[in-house]
Amino acid sequence: MSPIDFIIVALYLLFSMFIAFMYAKRVRTSTQQFFLSGRNLPWWIAGTAMVATTFAADTPLAVTELVRSGGIAGNWLWWNMVAANIVTVFFFAKLWRRAGITTDIEFIEIRYSGKEASFLRGFKALYLGLFANCIIMGWVNVALAQILAYMFGIQQMYVFFIVIATMIFVGLYAAVGGLWAVAVTDVVQFIIAMAGCIVLAFVVVSHPPVNGIEGLKQHLPPHTLSFFPFGDSASIPLAAFLLYICVQWWASWYPGAEPGGGGYVAQRMMSSKDEKHSLKATLWFTIAHFTLRPWPWVIVALATIVLYPAVPAEESKATYIFAIRDFLPQGLKGLLVAAFLAAYMSTISTHLNWGSSYLVNDLYQRFIAPKKSERHYVVIAQVCTIALAIISSALIFVIDSISSAWAFIIECGAGIGPVLMLRWYWWRINAWSEITAMIAPIPAVIVSHAVLGVSFPYNLLIIVPFTTLCWLAVTFLTEPVDNDKLQSFYTTVKPEFGFTPLRKAMQHPANNRLLVIRIVQTLLGIIATYTLLFGIGALILHKDFGYTGMAVFAVSFALLLYLLSKER
Repeated sequence: MSPIDFIIVALYLLFSMFIAFMYAKRVRTSTQQFFLSGRNLPWWIAGTAMVATTFAADTPLAVTELVRSGGIAGNWLWWNMVAANIVTVFFFAKLWRRAGITTDIEFIEIRYSGKEASFLRGFKALYLGLFANCIIMGWVNVALAQILAYMFGIQQMYVFFIVIATMIFVGLYAAVGGLWAVAVTDVVQFIIAMAGCIVLAFVVVSHPPVNGIEGLKQHLPPHTLSFFPFGDSASIPLAAFLLYICVQWWASWYPGAEPGGGGYVAQRMMSSKDEKHSLKATLWFTIAHFTLRPWPWVIVALATIVLYPAVPAEESKATYIFAIRDFLPQGLKGLLVAAFLAAYMSTISTHLNWGSSYLVNDLYQRFIAPKKSERHYVVIAQVCTIALAIISSALIFVIDSISSAWAFIIECGAGIGPVLMLRWYWWRINAWSEITAMIAPIPAVIVSHAVLGVSFPYNLLIIVPFTTLCWLAVTFLTEPVDNDKLQSFYTTVKPEFGFTPLRKAMQHPANNRLLVIRIVQTLLGIIATYTLLFGIGALILHKDFGYTGMAVFAVSFALLLYLLSKER
């Protein structure tokens, strides 16, 4: 890189720290300010912050892996999650904001009763806040380490120190500025990251031997460019595709696409100004996440098949970095490095703030030191933020394949999805249901791999039924939640359907008309998202479907907005 490239990167880092110090005084006042921005985020900041968080440094590399091995259709590994996100928008976004809690794990003790609820809250705080969270940040660190190694030829030892230094920097601004700084910088980071990836796509596609989109299409077999795995030369097996769209989206827990919402997505919903802002934020996140982000990555990934045909499969993700290194001029290279840093920092800062919220609100404050001052808890949150940054940075040499890590997380959460959604509407779900649904997938994953030799996604046909039978059996063999707890939850959250015994006792008739409207809104949202996704892709690749897809999107989205405008 030239001096101008380093200046661009340095200015970006200084800007991020400046934003943190702008909000430092505000977030010191309370954990509500530190973890939830005082519940005052407008929808466009909250939604864009969700998109920026899921736009990590690892995602372009993982998409490159998927496209080089399975063509465009390989992205159905995560495109199938559209339905889960849209269901969250219309059935759960308002409920999360209405619950009035600090974290989604705190939900456990407003919904369940007994010692098992306290155990589940503490266990999930440690499991998700420390273990799973550090694994996720670890594979994002792997992406940054690979970017540094492939772009600059830096030795592994020095890469390790650079990643630790970067993690500590992100930890400092996340600790100083809390969620206010994280969310505001996320907006800027998303703009920088998107701009950089779009510029890279234009530059790489126009470069010989690709020679534009038409040249790209001539170099690649038709099945590589297909959006769906149909035909004899399908890029991914049809059975895998059907499992993605019929099972995975509702059955599996995955950060950023949890059935019913959760994690940092729930955190942003709970941080929104009100219920309407919560719904709008989640809808904007879903549309931007699935339709605006992927195509620059996909186009570059397709171009790398032409530019680097001999790269072995285990190094396929590195070809995205090769494209930056080999084809960008000075100045633009600095922009792309800043873009990757922006993508990296937006994800890491959110995970640090989100993880520390679990460790402080649901572990330390709940079980260790329950009667301290707000200032004390904010200091502990800042300490936890730095500690998580240091722990997760040590995992860069443990994780190898990013997309394999994605699959592993999906497997370990297979079958818990129905519990996470039904707990809002079915009174019979209890803490033991959720505990069982968390534990049951683990032996099923081990047996499917080690004994039966069935790999992902086909082992979902083993894991999901096994987990479902286990949690259903435990639900009916254990006592239901105390009636007082159910009544308190019902009157606080006010779910529009379900909880039939309480409705009858309190003479609250079910709103069947609203249920029909929610189902129609969900279907329109799914249609709008997929038609925009494929409409944009078809326009880029000069397919006739592009204009049809955009027209269907316009009609379905207009109907969706109309239905939303009619709600009181």
